Amino acid sequence: MAGQAKKAKDSFRALLTKQQLPEPVSSLAPSDVGLGVSDLVQLFESQVTSRCLDLVSRALASAGKTFYSIGSAGHEGSAAVARVFRKNDLAFLHYRSGAFLIERARKVAGYTPIWDMALSFGACAEDPISGGRHKVIGSKSLFIPPQTSTIASHLPKAVGAAFSVPLSCALRAKNKELDDDGVVLCSFGDASANHSTAQGAINAACWTSFRKLPLPLIFVCEDNGIGISVRTPNGWIKSSFENRPGLKYFSGDGRDIVDVFNAANITNDFVRNRKKPAFLHLRTVRLMGHAGSDLETVYRKRDEIEAEERQDPLLHTARRLIETGMLSIEDIQAIYSRISAQVDHVMHEACSRPCLTAASEIMAPIAPRGKKDALVESDLSLDRDAQKPQHMSRIISLTLAEQMTAKPNIIVFGEDVGRRGGVYGATVKLQQQFGPGRVFDTLLDEQTILGTAIGAAHNGFLPIPEIQFLAYVHNAEDQIRGEAATLSFFSNGQYTNPMIIRIAGLGYQKGFGGHFHNDNSIAVFRDIPGLIVVCPSHAADAARLMREAVKLAAVDQRIIVFIEPIALYGMKDLHEFGDGAMLACLSDIDDAAPFGEVLAEGGKRRCDLSIISYGNGAYMARRCAKRLEASEISTRVVDLRWLSPLPMESLMDEISGARSILIVDECRKTGSMAEELYTRLRENDISQPMQRINSDDSFIPLGPAANQVLISEEDIETAAKALVATLPGRLDQSKSKHAPHDKIVDVL
Repeated sequence: MAGQAKKAKDSFRALLTKQQLPEPVSSLAPSDVGLGVSDLVQLFESQVTSRCLDLVSRALASAGKTFYSIGSAGHEGSAAVARVFRKNDLAFLHYRSGAFLIERARKVAGYTPIWDMALSFGACAEDPISGGRHKVIGSKSLFIPPQTSTIASHLPKAVGAAFSVPLSCALRAKNKELDDDGVVLCSFGDASANHSTAQGAINAACWTSFRKLPLPLIFVCEDNGIGISVRTPNGWIKSSFENRPGLKYFSGDGRDIVDVFNAANITNDFVRNRKKPAFLHLRTVRLMGHAGSDLETVYRKRDEIEAEERQDPLLHTARRLIETGMLSIEDIQAIYSRISAQVDHVMHEACSRPCLTAASEIMAPIAPRGKKDALVESDLSLDRDAQKPQHMSRIISLTLAEQMTAKPNIIVFGEDVGRRGGVYGATVKLQQQFGPGRVFDTLLDEQTILGTAIGAAHNGFLPIPEIQFLAYVHNAEDQIRGEAATLSFFSNGQYTNPMIIRIAGLGYQKGFGGHFHNDNSIAVFRDIPGLIVVCPSHAADAARLMREAVKLAAVDQRIIVFIEPIALYGMKDLHEFGDGAMLACLSDIDDAAPFGEVLAEGGKRRCDLSIISYGNGAYMARRCAKRLEASEISTRVVDLRWLSPLPMESLMDEISGARSILIVDECRKTGSMAEELYTRLRENDISQPMQRINSDDSFIPLGPAANQVLISEEDIETAAKALVATLPGRLDQSKSKHAPHDKIVDVL
């Protein structure tokens, strides 16, 4: 790696010394586009600084002082883009945008980009953006959220952020972060443009623009013609994006700083004034390979590599400076030497700084604590339905209305949530009450829905997006896993994107089902650090949990996945027809469900059997408990509610007196909640007889066949009776009625 870095450095200097400068690629003069000599010198300094950071970082990597990173060499023309746009125009940048950050740093007094980026290269704990967690290009004060290298995953949130700019203006939002006339930038490479995530985001932008909705967004495609080792066909990017409906295409030559500056200015004027999205296509080169130890000669011919080196953007800018007559080759070499020495000194100093050494330090930002904001009560008399018993889906819509009244920054959106009020009525009447600015339909694309939520949260909104069915989230899970959940981690808590993702799911839906409408696996969420997963099992708790979810998002800036069991949406009765035990009046519910507390029902802690479940399983367990009690099996049902992180402290307290434990998990056996619960309980020294039952490891078929792979109430009762039958003796309920709740019964 050090050898490659030295060669790239020597190539620039050798070509400069020999005056082998590239031919002009643009007829524009700096004065034609408003660039003075001092402007050109500053841009060159930013380019050189970026290059030297790449070179020194790669040299230090061989000594283990810096780590894997993707350099910006060949893409330094992005400095001109940074010069054109405001420092608070939100910029989602890809990994070759070092020169952009360095140039934008000029707009903030006292900013030290070399030191800050050096700390990031060395994964030092003092890194001001990630705190030593990753080499990222980002800065809170420069309005550059950090990005990791997931391909094109930042494009959907760029669409969402741009959409939020005119929305916040129309709603007169008080806590917006971006200017009403601001624009959003998003850069990526030509190879990334082919990714489905990029295609979906660009399509969403076109769709929005085609509907004549404002969207001040600029896609900046830095086209170096190759993705790692796979070539992009000549003309592919232009042909693909030049004639997209609703998207204005501009282009410039990224090798020439003047041409880039001109193209960026034209694009800026168009987008800022017309509030329409644009695609800025910049032709660049890639120097020093893809990343790290990548050896280009394996897949590129030597003459091709050398031809790219002769098109080095630094050489093009040097030619421009010499053409002005203000600087000589010696002057340029002096600038390069000065910056190179400075970067080398700073990099070595930064890499001597300490790295993170404790797991607690590393994980601290996953659950950031944000602005303290009390949960505001709203006037429930605004809706007479709040005074009447309602099933779960209606309670959810009423609770959303309650919270939207209390918090004007909440927006609700997704497929069919607006005029229709959701497929299951969980957002009914919200659009009529709060208007299409706060409750709106999206196009049929889960990546766009979640990206809109992430982007809108960057501008002070509290988004509550809906994913119509659980199985649909897999089309876009990386927006949760790789984008939303990682933002606070890679920004050391400086950036957060609080939201509540409502997802209709789980099994047991009758009449309209099959796998894609009855998915019973939530494993995709449970291993995402910092993510909260919650699931209600009846109407009253749905209201309490939604209130707590809003508080967690608004106060603690958390990301919550709110899973709503479809089969329980319209459920009215629990035990017998007409008992109405699954209904609730919102006006009678005056509290929230505390984060991390389970809900226990039935008898006392000291009992024959404790059934642990959630969602549909909790509903079935409550029904079974009544019949088990009739069979003289004292039963207590513990509804987990909080599925991730598991509420172990509260759970252990509630099952402390149970002589046996049955875990009822409606999801598949493999990768299930039951697996983790069983393990965690044993790790917590639970020695009572314990069993788990799950649905089969199967997709859910359509119709009555679904009952063959899902657990049933009969399965629960059979397992419960068999488990209790193993106990040495039945608890004498009459004698134990007043026993201490916290006493553990000896089952040996």
